[in-house]
This record gives sequence, structure tokens and C-alpha cells, in this order.
Amino acid sequence: MILGIETSCDDTCAAVLHGNEILSSVISSQTEFHALYGGVVPEIASRHHLELVNAVIAQAIAKAGVELNSITRIAVTTRPGLIGALLVGVATAKSIAYGLGVELVGVNHMEGHVAANYLPPEPVEPPFVCLIASGGHTSVVFVPQRGEHKLLGQTLDDAAGEALDKGARLLGLGYPGGAELDTLAADGAPGYVTFPVGLDKPGRLDFSFSGVKTALYYYLRDLDPKIFNEHRADIAASYQSAVITALVKKTLAAAASTRCDQICIGGGVSANTELRRLLATECERQGMRLHIPPPTLCTDNAAMIASAARYLPAKPLPDYLSLGATASGGFAA
Repeated sequence: MILGIETSCDDTCAAVLHGNEILSSVISSQTEFHALYGGVVPEIASRHHLELVNAVIAQAIAKAGVELNSITRIAVTTRPGLIGALLVGVATAKSIAYGLGVELVGVNHMEGHVAANYLPPEPVEPPFVCLIASGGHTSVVFVPQRGEHKLLGQTLDDAAGEALDKGARLLGLGYPGGAELDTLAADGAPGYVTFPVGLDKPGRLDFSFSGVKTALYYYLRDLDPKIFNEHRADIAASYQSAVITALVKKTLAAAASTRCDQICIGGGVSANTELRRLLATECERQGMRLHIPPPTLCTDNAAMIASAARYLPAKPLPDYLSLGATASGGFAA
């Protein structure tokens, strides 16, 4: 019986996992607080985690229909993320583990996104190639078995989600930008403008999104306001297409390089409708199997952290009292 805690960014999350059954998963979003600033403010996120974490955990325990003392393991995100936000979760997890006298597992947030694919309603068995795309990270890894991974490619600058959010901001859209951009692009023509696809070279599995952001900035800077108003949806679709094309091409190339016919995705960007459509189309065309977890398991959540903790070594008392948090630390090469 695992209690998972996730506070790496602006969502305060707790979940209870029994075997492979999600007994509860509670996510408290701070979107309305950060919308005023057009993005996540680290200090505000940390303060809200402090206010919410105990209540969210209590709600997760209550929804699971179990007693706190029935928990046998605590799992918490320790990296990467906003350092203040992470420390709130880590300190809370250590306190609960110490009080219950149970073991504690520190989990890499990225490994959590991979482990979300092991959960119902359609748990997946390795081997598979997994694309993790969010506002802070973009990586593609090969997963030969549960608890193991091999990094194949990662972003060299900006994350895909950050690129989509920045594009939305340049187009005058609201927050969260990625979702707003996706909605606007649905009514546009993706071939209206040709934006560059970063590192579009055979055999290169790393990502780069700084160039496409710069291209959009200069395109809009010199654009007639009338044309902008008339073709904003077309521009949005064209920009989004460049970002999504990079994700799909690299993921398929990664699968080909490992001779793996199964692809999984995770992270907030996996909710993007164009990514889902294009990846599904290409996987069907190339005879590959595609698995996409439910949206609640793609965005930040604690069920995926608890899931990952099943395949990681636990720290006994008192070893975990020295456990800390690290702002950086994606998948190791």
C-alpha cells in the first residue's frame, strides 16, 4: 500500500496505490493563481503547496477508504522541478514515513511519467519507447523492462511544452498557453507558414525548440496587423505543427533505432490533440502499437510517482532523513 506525493511544480498531488489498483488520486491545481502572471511563479507555488499538502493527503487517504497506518511505503518526487515546491513534498513525506515507521522512496519525476503507463485502465508491458513531453522536459527513452530505461534523446534547450506556451503568448492567447494554442490551431491551416523543425537530421534523436520560437517572434514582428488578425489560427496551426512534427519524427526514429514496435507517451503535452492524431496516424501506417494513458495520468499526478516507487530501491529509517531535493536531474544518459 503506497502513498504517493507529487509537488514538483504547481499541482499538489497525493494518491494511494494498492498493487496495481489506484485507490485514490487527488490533484489540486494552482492554475488560477498563476494565470495572473502568465506562468508559474515558484514562490507562489511553494506557498500554496504548504497550505494544501496536508489536506490533499488527507483527502487521498479518505477517498481510498483506508487508514493512514495501513500505508506500508511512501513515495515522493525528489527531482527535477521547482526546488521550493519539491522540498515541501519531501519534508512532508519524511515526516509521515517517520511517524508510521515505514520505508520511503525518492522518485525522479520523469520516471513517474514512464511508470504511468503501467497503471490501469490499460497497463503496458515493456519493451517500449516512451516520449515524455511537458512544460519543463522533453525526452525519449527506451524502456526494456520496468524500472529501467535508456536515454535516446532529449531537448538541448527548451522543452516542447514551454515552446507551445511561449508561442501562445506571442499570439496573444491566455494561460495555460498550450491548451489555448491547441484550440486555436484546430481552426487553422498548418501549411500556411513554414516554421523550422529543430535538429531535423537523420539519426539525430535530440530535440531543439529555441529556433522555432525565435522564428515565430520575427515572423510576427514584421507582420501586418490585418494579416495577423485574419490568419491567427493559420499561424497557430503552422507553429504547433513544427513543434509536434519534431516530437513525432524523433519518437518514431527512436523506435526504429531500437527495433521496438511499441510507443508510449506521457507528460502534459501528450494531451495535445495534434500530437495524438499525428502519432496515431504514423504508428498505424508503420505497424506500431501506440499507448496513451488517460489525461489524468499524463499531467502531473501522484499515482505515477507511487507506480514508479514499486520498481525503485526504498530507503529505510533513518537513512531517508537525509533525503533532499534537486531542481535539475532528468533521465541519466
